[in-house]
Amino acid sequence: MRTRVKICGFTRVEDAVFAARSGADAIGLVFYPPSPRHIGIAEASNIVNALPAFTTAVALFVDAIEAEIRDVLANVAIDCLQFHGDETPEQCRIYGKRYIKAIRMQDGVDVHQLAADYHDADGLLLDAYHPHAKGGTGSQFDWELIPNDCALPIILAGGLDAGNARAAVQTVRPYALDVSSGVETGKGIKDAQKMRAFLKEVTQGDTL
Repeated sequence: MRTRVKICGFTRVEDAVFAARSGADAIGLVFYPPSPRHIGIAEASNIVNALPAFTTAVALFVDAIEAEIRDVLANVAIDCLQFHGDETPEQCRIYGKRYIKAIRMQDGVDVHQLAADYHDADGLLLDAYHPHAKGGTGSQFDWELIPNDCALPIILAGGLDAGNARAAVQTVRPYALDVSSGVETGKGIKDAQKMRAFLKEVTQGDTL
């Protein structure tokens, strides 16, 4: 099975279009004001409208109020929601949209129980735990914490770049990888060569 790739945290149209045309399966847009990668509805709409066919647009929220999420959905052609806060299963599913639930990994996290709780999610995104940040830290967690028999597809995030993408594919065998800071020159500014290198390493990991 081919490992899918989501590149998250776009702020520029040209970066997102390059990523999609280079083979990224999904483009992540951050609607979380404290994040340096946060964008508004107008910018997000411009990015999504420029994407080529068969590229999934994912909107990332962190404990957002319902009205805010519905405003984005009413104005941007979002395919999938990503919840990166403490949202309950009920809060994730009320929009009638496909969704991903992000989990901040640390000792004691029961991935199997979370897969049961969020049983209708399209996948669990496993990211590094940080006491003051909700993802996008560029930190890696212990991949040994990931079960190999999860009921939901595993999307691996946290500290990924071209240097460890191949190992991530071969060690974890996830459904997908999610990268952000590992393909940037600055926060929210993606680097074409880093994105291309990352995608190449994922392909190599699938092949070997």
